[in-house]
Amino acid sequence: MSMTPVEGSGGSPWSQTPPTSSLGAFGDKDLFLQLMVTQMQNQDPLNPTDSAEMLAQTAQFTTLEKIQQVADQTSILVSTQLAFGASSLIGQSVTYTDEDGNEVTGTVRGTTFMPTGPVLDIDGEQVSLYAVLSVGVTDSGDDSGDDSGDDSGNNAA
Repeated sequence: MSMTPVEGSGGSPWSQTPPTSSLGAFGDKDLFLQLMVTQMQNQDPLNPTDSAEMLAQTAQFTTLEKIQQVADQTSILVSTQLAFGASSLIGQSVTYTDEDGNEVTGTVRGTTFMPTGPVLDIDGEQVSLYAVLSVGVTDSGDDSGDDSGDDSGNNAA
């Protein structure tokens, strides 16, 4: 059975491409290698750069690169968890803070996945997942909360 990817309205902002890294001047591997070659070309022939120092610089760059990859993958994981969390709220009663700062309670009817995070459809209002204060069970008409019925299928008199 083939499955098609689920897309939010307006396309798929929840892509599997990692965010671009922002490592600054040393974020570009080519730039790092150019700097290293330039350093080797311009070193003092009477006092050459220690090979251990060059190895340490290479190891530092590799470590930085791997840390950035872990951060990118963690960002993807968090985005996916938010999407699953928002989807699991469909049908649930939630309390959220509206634009005026008031607490409002309603039932989640659906969710949209935006680049800034999931947006819930709560009784026709578009509410950011981050505005949700609490989650409860939708009222089914029985407020007692007491389940004293016999679940065995035998009705005892």
